[in-house]
Parts: sequence; structure tokens; C-alpha cells
Amino acid sequence: MKPTPQESDLSTLGRRDLLLSAGAIVGGLACATAPSLLAQKKPSTKPFTYCLNTSTIRGQELTIEEEIDVAAKAGYDAIEPWFRKINPYIEKGGSLKDLRKRIDDHGLQVPSSIGFAKWIVDDDKVRAAGLEEAKRDMDTIAQLGGTRLAAPPVGATKEAGLDLHRAGERYRALLELGDKMGIVPQVEVWGFSKNLYRLCDSASVAIAADHPKACVLSDVYHLYKGGSAFEGLRQLGPQCLQVIHMNDYPNIPREKIGDADRVFTGDGIAPLGQVFDIFSAIGAHPVLSLELFNRDYWKMDAYKCAKMGLDKLKASVAKYT
Repeated sequence: MKPTPQESDLSTLGRRDLLLSAGAIVGGLACATAPSLLAQKKPSTKPFTYCLNTSTIRGQELTIEEEIDVAAKAGYDAIEPWFRKINPYIEKGGSLKDLRKRIDDHGLQVPSSIGFAKWIVDDDKVRAAGLEEAKRDMDTIAQLGGTRLAAPPVGATKEAGLDLHRAGERYRALLELGDKMGIVPQVEVWGFSKNLYRLCDSASVAIAADHPKACVLSDVYHLYKGGSAFEGLRQLGPQCLQVIHMNDYPNIPREKIGDADRVFTGDGIAPLGQVFDIFSAIGAHPVLSLELFNRDYWKMDAYKCAKMGLDKLKASVAKYT
């Protein structure tokens, strides 16, 4: 029997090409676990972990030690530090052992960290150097008791057309490095980038990696900025959605909105109720890491800024869960 035109078209697609073409539909299904497919009858009472991403108080120009103290004093469970602050501390002779003790003494966790290794780029030499940087970052954060590292598409933000299959292979290489270092890299959604600006693309990279620890680091602001539908989060299970950057945004068109426009949760128009409903439906309790770059907040006392951010984040959780 002669195949129909549709059958002929499908036969020309490779198995992996077919997977990618369906990425927007299946999205994170390969990342998902059973609870992502059927809504739970009763929401879990498991508490969220509240984390301070130190970008929120970056403008106050604190040391990494002071940032840790502020996070603890404000009442956070965890801190998400940036290597742009950790590395100068090391270069000046700072002890990671002492920094770990400071974190432990405050009872803080380090569920994620922010680095900028170029693991995803096409240039072989640049990518190799990026993996070496990621290795150093993983070693550092492991010594601080950390467990995860952000893996944004650094170096692939200005020109579109990145091959997502190859990106998946490169993400797998990063994950395998993480297996050796005891750290899980999280492929990050960057709404302003020309690549991985949509949740479905980052999820496709996670799927293509074909690795059991593959996961996606999402962000309320970046979902809006990149034009992702928030319902896409429903396709991610607890394994894939381990940490999410929390924030809100004002009524500014996504083409014009920028990082500095982010506001405290509850002070904008983000569909936070929808986000928390999805968490409940799929059985996910990601770490809620407050990440802001608001210059007005940077003018505040660091402690007051961090405390206000935590209070508003907890109020959002109480309102929607």
C-alpha cells in the first residue's frame, strides 16, 4: 500500500528529530514522575524551603560573609550565592572551610548556586574551558555543602539557532561531570536569550540529555519575559522542578520589561495562584529562591530588603496554598 503524504513525512524524521518537534507538547514529560500526570486529590502539607538568591541584595555591595548573615537574620532557610561574590573571597585568601562553618552555624542550606560557565556553546575550545570552570564551581559549592548549580545558556544568548539536540548532549556532559563532583547542574530558562528563552526549549534539552538527574531551573519573570505559557510547568514533575526563582513583575510588555523591573511577590501581576496550583497538582515542592535585581530595593538596608522579600513570599504562599 502506498504511504500517505503524512506517513511519508513522518518516515523522514529521525527518532530524535521527532522528539524535538514534539517538545512543546511533551515538554517535561520525560522529566516528570507519576504525580505530574494525575492531580493529587489532596495538596501536600510539606513546607516550602525559602531561599535568598543574593542578587536581591547585590546592590548593597556586601561581602559573601555578610550576605550569609543577612539571609540567616532575615529568617531564610537557605541561600543561593553567586560565584561572582564567592570567587573574590577565595582570591583574597578566604577559607571555604570557614565559610561552610558560617553557613552551618546559621542553619542554612545551599540548594543552588549561580555560575556562568559556557558549557553550551558551539566552539569546542570555549566549551572545554567552560566545563573546567563548571568543575571548579562544583568543587567550590560542594565544599560549602551545596547541592546544585545553575546552568544558563551563557555564550549562546545573542544568536538564535542553537541545535537543541547538541545542547542536550552537552548538558549530559555537564551532568556526568556533576555526578563526579556531587553537584546537579540545572538547565536554566533565560527569557532574554535567543536560545533557551522558552520553558519548552529548556525542557527539550533536559529530555535530550537522557540522564536521570536532568532538571530545569525556571523563573517566574523569565517565563513571562520569554513568552512561555505558565501551564507548561504542569508538564514538569518534582524531579524536574527542584528549584524555582520567585519574583513578580509589573504590567510592562514583555518585549520592554527588564531584570530591574522585578518586584516582590504579590506586588505585581504574575499568575502566582496558577503557579502554586500547579505545584500542588503535580506534587512538586521546589525550593523557592527569591531573585530580584530591583535598584530601588538595592537602596534599602540589606536586612530590611531581605526580610520584606521573605515576608511577601510567605504571604503569597499562604494566600495561594
